[in-house]
Amino acid sequence: MLSLAALTRRYGTATALDAVDLTLRAGEIHALMGENGAGKSTLIRLLAGLERPDSGRIALDGHPIALAPPQAAQAAGLRFLHQELHIVPALSVAENMHLALPLPSRLGLVDWPALHRAAAAALARLGLGHIDPRAPMSRLGPGDRMLARIAATLIPAPGPAPWLYVLDEPTAALTGPESDRLLATLRDLRARGAGLLYVSHRMAEVMALSDRVTVLRDGRLISTRPRAAVTEAQVIADMTGRALADIFPPRPALPHGPPVLALDRLSAPGLSDITLTLAPGEILGLAGLAGAGRGALIATLAGARAPTGGRMTLAGLPYAPRSPADAWAQGLALVPRERRAEALVTDASVAANVTLPHLPRLWRDRRAETALTHRFADVTRLRFTGPHQRVTELSGGNQQKVVFARAMAGNPRVLLLDEPTRGVDVGARADIYRLIRAACDTGTAVVLASSDLPELLGLADRIAVLRQGRLGGIVANDGLTEAALLTLCYGSAA
Repeated sequence: MLSLAALTRRYGTATALDAVDLTLRAGEIHALMGENGAGKSTLIRLLAGLERPDSGRIALDGHPIALAPPQAAQAAGLRFLHQELHIVPALSVAENMHLALPLPSRLGLVDWPALHRAAAAALARLGLGHIDPRAPMSRLGPGDRMLARIAATLIPAPGPAPWLYVLDEPTAALTGPESDRLLATLRDLRARGAGLLYVSHRMAEVMALSDRVTVLRDGRLISTRPRAAVTEAQVIADMTGRALADIFPPRPALPHGPPVLALDRLSAPGLSDITLTLAPGEILGLAGLAGAGRGALIATLAGARAPTGGRMTLAGLPYAPRSPADAWAQGLALVPRERRAEALVTDASVAANVTLPHLPRLWRDRRAETALTHRFADVTRLRFTGPHQRVTELSGGNQQKVVFARAMAGNPRVLLLDEPTRGVDVGARADIYRLIRAACDTGTAVVLASSDLPELLGLADRIAVLRQGRLGGIVANDGLTEAALLTLCYGSAA
């Protein structure tokens, strides 16, 4: 058992953690919840020995212990797994699993058969026989890379065996099946007696997985409850200080008027015969199982995928974008699924990212770029120190607001959103939902692709259900339930 008592960490005059108590036990999954800036990352850095607390006490089985430097945390049996894994893609799975371990050797040379046997045995202990230890790490998907790193902690090594795993947003970039496999592995670790501190913004995942839930807000401990004694609404209220009903803005009457966007039997790679219309000010949700075609439709509308049949019209005129830049020029703005890989220039400033697709009309006028950045930083409630701050210094929620600021700065006719709140905390979600509804109030139409059913039901006016690249139907969001929507996604009548 690892006990934290009155743990406090200050940065200058700012208090990141304020007298936080936390107990982590073997054989238990303990969820740590909170908005960006709540203190979760600071707590993880203290556990990892990367920083020292200003005050407070840490004890292992009742005996005081120091977790800094990081080697001390490792020696205490703590292991850390983050969303952004450090891997060497060109090396094999087995080699990556041994990056932090002594390599088996014989006669002064690496004993490759022993290295592969050790990796295979560790993978087998977690039921991961589908992962080939000899395969290059680059061939594995994000989920299997995470599983391989977890299995690596089971390879015998000098020092105490790991007993406490700290996982920071491990499923944020994973598909549904990859997440399911990872969560099954975490349950297996718990059954073997390991303790887990689990940080995630995926509420349903936390509620299904955890034994206890701790909530931080503004660096303070708000609550620690057994999972069976807490509801999702209570967790959200503890995190944000407001009720679940306040997260989604009110939905007005279904908009009417000539369509701003119309698709007639549109076909493209991954899509077949899609026919639908989108009214000004409307939010059209895209629902479907993994691989149903949501991402393919967004990519086609954004000019990243060329149609193979059918036609599109924008405000009554033919629409056939030759590239994403062409789509932006015609008034379709995109918030892509992967903000770091597909949206942000991570080494650049906030201003450079916000103004990137709008430079032709700004004529490289620095003052105009700064003014535009400030204007839409205010619109999006962006928390930043100024236009020249690097995007990498922002939290995930604020990075996503930079992507939204870029999209909104073009006054788009149509806003294309692909998983717009992925990896974003509940408070930032509420701000993003407000932004989306505010854009609709000005006449912007929205196409919202999301795997989050409550998000679709809370925002969309109508929902188009895709199945295997085809349109299964379009339903009005009037009294629709999660169960009914999921039934439609599977192809049955509601």
